[in-house]
Amino acid sequence: MTSQELRVSKIERGTVIDHIPGGQALNVLAILGIDGREGDVVSIGMNVPSDRLGRKDVVKVEDRELSQSEVDVLSLIAPEASINIIKNFDVVEKHRVERPERVSGVLQCSNHNCITTEGEPVDSEFEVLDDGIRCVYCDTIIRDDITAHILA
Repeated sequence: MTSQELRVSKIERGTVIDHIPGGQALNVLAILGIDGREGDVVSIGMNVPSDRLGRKDVVKVEDRELSQSEVDVLSLIAPEASINIIKNFDVVEKHRVERPERVSGVLQCSNHNCITTEGEPVDSEFEVLDDGIRCVYCDTIIRDDITAHILA
């Protein structure tokens, strides 16, 4: 295979998430709620050579554009990622993810005594730190395995 050949075919319509750190593609699928049972058509390239990252993952999801909350959580594990919107096999929009100052209603606090986990009608809210996230209600800091805290 030459460097000019595609490893994964083009998609007609959907989203391509590029420049994901190597080995994080499955976590991206978890963020998007893709588990193989819903009929989503997904292509994944893992540990593909990259000039910028050394190794990168690429995820292509057909017939779907990401919500802003999905992009916000994605930015926590893939801060260098780029989002490409595809229509008629062409990139019609391309942008890099930006880490938000806060994320709301998409992650669960790991503190079992937090008001957000005690059955109260309160959406979780986290402040985004350089090295993790902090619950605004109980100050619990999550630094590792953020994807394990994604609300189902």
